[in-house]
Amino acid sequence: MSDHNLHTNHDDHGHHEETFISKYIFSMDHKMIARQFLITGIIMGTLGMLMSMIFRLQLAYPDMKFPFLEGILGHWGKDGKLDPNFYLALITIHGTIMVFFVLTAGLSGTFSNLLIPLQLGARDMASPFMNMLSYWFFFASSCVLVFSLFVDGGPASAGWTVYPPLSALPKAIPGSGVGMTLWLVSMVLFIASALLGGINYIATILNMRTKGMKMTRMPLTIWAFFVTAVLGLLSFPVLLGGSLLLIFDRSFGTSFYLSEIVAELAGGIERTGGSPILFQHLFWFLGHPEVYIILLPALGITSEVIATNSRKPIFGYRAMIGSILAIGVLSFIVWGHHMFITGMNPFLGSVFMLGTLIIAVPSAVKTFNYLATLWQGNLNLTPAMMFAIGLVSFFISGGLTGIYLGNAALDINLHDTYFVVAHFHLVMGSAAIFGMMSGIYHWYPKLFGRMLNETAGHFHFWLTLISAYCVFFPMHFMGLAGVPRRYYANTAYDQFNVFIDMNEFITIAALLGGAAQLIFLINFFYSAVKGKRAPQNPWKSNTLEWTAPVEHLHGNWPGEIPHVYRWAYDYSKPGHDEDFIPQNVPDRDQMDPLDEPTSLPEPSLTKVHNASTAEVTH
Repeated sequence: MSDHNLHTNHDDHGHHEETFISKYIFSMDHKMIARQFLITGIIMGTLGMLMSMIFRLQLAYPDMKFPFLEGILGHWGKDGKLDPNFYLALITIHGTIMVFFVLTAGLSGTFSNLLIPLQLGARDMASPFMNMLSYWFFFASSCVLVFSLFVDGGPASAGWTVYPPLSALPKAIPGSGVGMTLWLVSMVLFIASALLGGINYIATILNMRTKGMKMTRMPLTIWAFFVTAVLGLLSFPVLLGGSLLLIFDRSFGTSFYLSEIVAELAGGIERTGGSPILFQHLFWFLGHPEVYIILLPALGITSEVIATNSRKPIFGYRAMIGSILAIGVLSFIVWGHHMFITGMNPFLGSVFMLGTLIIAVPSAVKTFNYLATLWQGNLNLTPAMMFAIGLVSFFISGGLTGIYLGNAALDINLHDTYFVVAHFHLVMGSAAIFGMMSGIYHWYPKLFGRMLNETAGHFHFWLTLISAYCVFFPMHFMGLAGVPRRYYANTAYDQFNVFIDMNEFITIAALLGGAAQLIFLINFFYSAVKGKRAPQNPWKSNTLEWTAPVEHLHGNWPGEIPHVYRWAYDYSKPGHDEDFIPQNVPDRDQMDPLDEPTSLPEPSLTKVHNASTAEVTH
């Protein structure tokens, strides 16, 4: 492994004139690809949010008619009433979009692409062509999923986890037909995108760091993206295998997931011998690492934003790295806690329960390190900082309920109730969205060269925070009372009528949250064109991306690549006039806090810095 930037001639093709298509569409510049991932993710996220509004109206007002639904949904909203089959389809596609297309590709694809080369001092990704392919596989996957909304029978309707037999029998329900096949095709394309991206991120981090950028000097964002890429590389192929087997069962007469019980209920299918539980094992072997594929980039972004805006070194840098690595390892051995009610051996259930409770330890380390960094800091409450603090809040409140669901005995009562919906949306959905928003507000100047409106950002934060807690916190009480999730109308059971008012309250809060995102969308797209031009380092941050020019150029730095002499968190250091020292500033008296105590200052750093014109220039 080399600490030098080995990518010396990456920008050769940048000398010829670029066309509109080569610059903005089939771009190989990691910064443009980051913008493509972000804008595609925002469009998909808006679609997923609108779907949640429609099925929330159904849950709050099950007996009312909404004439506008027929105009939007056609025969699925006939006479202003949401079709029960399409209700389940909306839940399925909403979950798929938010988990995979927004919080995986939109979050990790955007910030891994933007920050890995810039924060490590690289000209671009290890393979810009693979990077471009990664985006276009993601774009094709998004198109296939959106197209599935318009096919006969409607889109996939087996829940976002697409459990057999609904997903394995093409005639089980309307959404088990062509829409389900397109869901699987979309997922295969999405996994190809994730694998291409993950290989690229890992290769870039290991091989293309600039001189002086030791692993122990990397910002925590890069550590988070690195472990995320490793998780994706190890777990996504398992879902790919599970999806291919499901395609075989649907189209080629196999029976990997079709048991004798399914055959009997489906009217005597000849092919039997499989197990629907096999799919659950394959799905959740990806599904639980997927939680951290979503969360870790958000947590890494939060580390950077909190340290920068607290004007303090991040508390416990090594502990934070250790917790990221521990979460990555443990996330692979706890998938069975999603399956406590499948009839698994109680001893095996206790093993998964123990692993689930242990993973709370590194998560708590991260939480306490955030709180210690904030403690007595000189806080700069930018919108990015507010969203980062909001993530910490959700991570705590949502994580605590995970202790209940991780307990096998309690989970039997709480499984498939609104308690699971509440926990899942707080600890993963809301926390990751807040991390993504924090990153957008913080690195928007680097993405678009302009500043977002801070007043609009504060309105966006407070409305989103309040609405998210008002939507998901009451669901815990519904779940404790046994209200099942995914039901078209809970009024079918008299004992749940008491929650009609609560459902109305949740839906009104959800509509408020949707309105808050309009503020963000207007701010985002207006500022990209008309926003105030950004200074080079608006947040007075130490990391290398703020040493690059505001105007994008393919190769990131004109001339030599900056060398690194210190870690990324030298804020408010005694004896310095400024309260920050960028990583590329040499200091003869500087002892790297992560070096061994016996190491000596390097007397020739300045000389090396001045002599570095041997670096290949842009």
